[in-house]
This record gives sequence, structure tokens and C-alpha cells, in this order.
Amino acid sequence: MKKIVLGKSGLTVPAVGLGCMGMSDFYGESDEQQNLRVLDKALALGCNFWDTSDMYGPFKNEELLGKALKGRRQQVILATKFGVKRNAAGEWLGVSGHPSYVKACCEASLKRLGTDHIDLYYQHRVDPQVPIEETVGAMGDLVREGKVRYLGLSEADPETIRRGHKEHPVSVLQTEYSLWSRDVEKEILPAVRELGIGFVAYSPLGRGFLTGQISKKDDLATDDWRRENPRFQQDAIENNSAIVAGIEEVASAKDISTAQVALAWVLAQGDDVATIPGTRREKYLAQNWQTMEIELSQQELAQLDELTRRIATLGERY
Repeated sequence: MKKIVLGKSGLTVPAVGLGCMGMSDFYGESDEQQNLRVLDKALALGCNFWDTSDMYGPFKNEELLGKALKGRRQQVILATKFGVKRNAAGEWLGVSGHPSYVKACCEASLKRLGTDHIDLYYQHRVDPQVPIEETVGAMGDLVREGKVRYLGLSEADPETIRRGHKEHPVSVLQTEYSLWSRDVEKEILPAVRELGIGFVAYSPLGRGFLTGQISKKDDLATDDWRRENPRFQQDAIENNSAIVAGIEEVASAKDISTAQVALAWVLAQGDDVATIPGTRREKYLAQNWQTMEIELSQQELAQLDELTRRIATLGERY
């Protein structure tokens, strides 16, 4: 197992964790018992870095993990998030970084997860109306109270990261990063590396697109949120499929899956980069986990770099 020390924090996680969002939201219907089996399998493999949020479901994903954690909480490195407000009906209510909201969200998450502490607590999205110092200050209080071990930010810009980190050490930044989303390389990654902050890449498979299993919009279920995403409109799919074709060339030559090439590329970007692909299938969980044993050659990495320089991703991320 390849392990990553996230920055200077000392928080050590498997290089490949498990993003649990899709087990409860956004990607169509799912089966709770099947999801629990996947979580069981993850622990059996050693994939014990689990990522969730209070807004997934909403609330249902934390409840799912709470069931999976019973009797084995100490085996899991548990990450969850606050900051994106949704009601029980799933309606979007904006973002909040108010200190009172931070603390109320933590208490609610602890209850749903059935635990007395969260290993890694992220602000899911920055609230532009609340100074980051106030938000991170409240998160720091949670650390001092023993309810949270490490702090994280998600999708924050370098200035926000620096200000938050000055208020209380930020251990991890989580942001989208993959072969079709490389914008973090310009400013974000240099900033967190300068500060000694670890990096967790979400959507390393491009929300499933980089697996090569989506060739048209109708491949997505009618209740799949990607149908409204700019990168999954038919013209974007046609353009972005050329990126997948290039990844498939490398995969075919190595006799591994396209998804494994995409994941291996993310892991090759540094010993301070972990990733959290999501899945609801044991088969793909095992394949993702096996990626830690795959090493891309310098020639293959150069080939993939050239591919993404030559073909620009069409469509905004959201």
C-alpha cells in the first residue's frame, strides 16, 4: 500500500481513498446494502480513508457511513465537510462559513456518523461573506475541543488558503484534479506546497468520463446530475472523447484499464497528492486500489501531458 503524508500535518492516508458522495446523491439510484458491502470491501483491502459531506444526500451519506463505522470507527480515517447548505428536500440554500454554523454542523455530523471525533474536517466551499479567519477560527475551536483532529479547505484560492492557514494550521486542501482538470497546477499546488499543506484530488476520473464508459449524453440516467453539467453536453462529449482516446492508447499498451491510467497519472503528480475516486461497485473499488501498484514511465507521462496540451477540455467544471 502506498501511503501519503499530507503536508507537514503528519496525517497519513492511503494514496487512494474512497469518495462516498455517489453512494447517496447525484448519480442516480443506489442500493444501501450494496454500498455497505463496498465499504466492507474497502476496509478489507485497507482503503480506510473515507470522504463524505453533510450535503451529500443531503445528510444520508453521513448516515450511511455511520452504519458502516459501527464497531470499527478506529479503523477509518474519516473526512467530512460543512459549508454548502441544503435542506432535507435537497434544495440548495447557499453557503455559510459563520462560526455558529460551523459548530452546529459539526455537532450534527458527529451524531449522524455515530462518532465523537472527525479526523479531517473541511470547509466545503468558501463563504465570500465571512472572513476566512472567522471560519477557520471556529474550526480551530473544534480541534481544541477534541471534536476534530485536522482541518481542511476545499476549492479555495491561494490568498484564502494563506489567510486561513495563518489563523490555524490547515492540513489539507481538496480540489478537483485530473487529466481534464489541471488548472490547480498554476497557482494552487505551488501555494499549498510552499505552506506544507497536503493535497487531495477529487473527481480524478473526471466524474466517470475518463473511464471511457460515456460516449453520449444518453449513457447517463435521467436523474443523473451530469446531464446538466457543461462537460457532459453532446458537443463537449464529442470534443472531450479525444482526451479519453489518448488515455486509452496508454492503457492498451500497458494492458490496464483507462481508469487506472487516469488515476496513476494523478498519483504521479507528487508524494503529497492523495486521491478519492468514488464507486458503488466492488470491482471498480479493487481496480482503483490496485492503481497504487502501477507506475507510469516518463515517456507515458510525457505522452499524457502532450495529450492534454493538444486537446483543451470543452465545458466549465460546473
